[in-house]
Amino acid sequence: MDLVLRGLNIKGGYEMSKVYVDAVNNVSLELYKNEIFGVAGESGCGKSTLVKILYGYIEPPLKLKSGSIELYSNDEKSFMISSLSLDDLRKTVWWKHISYIPQNSMNVLNPTTRVKDHFAEMYKTYTGMKKKEAYAMARKYVEDFGLPSDALQAFPHQLSGGMRQRIVIAVALLLQPAMVLADEPTSALDVINQRAALMFLKKAQERLKNTIVLVSHDMGIHSVLTDRMGVMYAGNIVEVGGTQAIFEKPLHPYTEALIESLPRLGDKSQRTGLKGQPPDLRQPPSGCRFHPRCPYSKPICQKEEPEHGKREKDRRVSCWIYAS
Repeated sequence: MDLVLRGLNIKGGYEMSKVYVDAVNNVSLELYKNEIFGVAGESGCGKSTLVKILYGYIEPPLKLKSGSIELYSNDEKSFMISSLSLDDLRKTVWWKHISYIPQNSMNVLNPTTRVKDHFAEMYKTYTGMKKKEAYAMARKYVEDFGLPSDALQAFPHQLSGGMRQRIVIAVALLLQPAMVLADEPTSALDVINQRAALMFLKKAQERLKNTIVLVSHDMGIHSVLTDRMGVMYAGNIVEVGGTQAIFEKPLHPYTEALIESLPRLGDKSQRTGLKGQPPDLRQPPSGCRFHPRCPYSKPICQKEEPEHGKREKDRRVSCWIYAS
């Protein structure tokens, strides 16, 4: 499989008034072309922070303390995202090679600009296209994506939330970047519009053969849409593998608890959640960060952080249960 992004030993978080929140702790990832990779975990576990770091959008109070992120583009160029300034990223990398879909579509779309001008400005800025041609290309583009062309004449606030989010997805894919980072892209939508936006994203990925990183706390979304997934807990990725394999046989106790909490058709038994609370990342637990809530905790779990070891083909898990 062709590599599209490699992140090594990424450590970052937020520093405010000399208090540091350790949001991403020693994360390493390899992402491949033509896949949807899911990032799952409870709210506050570091999913959104990880995506911002992968994108290179690092502004105070967010800090990248250590680690490297390298992006391999469709045109055989590579970019060391972790070493580039925000200005360099805006000029040479963002939108053309990697793009970002935030939780709220209104954070991307300028409320005072018609939708057609969002597309036209992208064409003009990154391809040098003239305005008239850019408008024509924008119309053809949205029609090819199955969106109504009359949406181009609207201001963002005149569109429904679901349509706005599909427009944002279309903008993110406009220049056919190698990777799109989607951070809870449907969290602000109702169930009907969530499904429509997610299916729109999936069909677009199938068409363009690029890589999507899909962040969601909803394990049901991962089970339907993602090819592989990583499960985060308290800033660590504790398990990585094929989505189907993880759902059939979760290896990490936290992954097991997440899947066990899902409702099942015809099963009327009471679902049980994990005991305790996620840790305070200003002062995370020593050793394995999950050990205070883990039903299988051993003395070593309280002292030493487990390695992210390989198990069963492409499965990786951080847990002392599997220590040889």
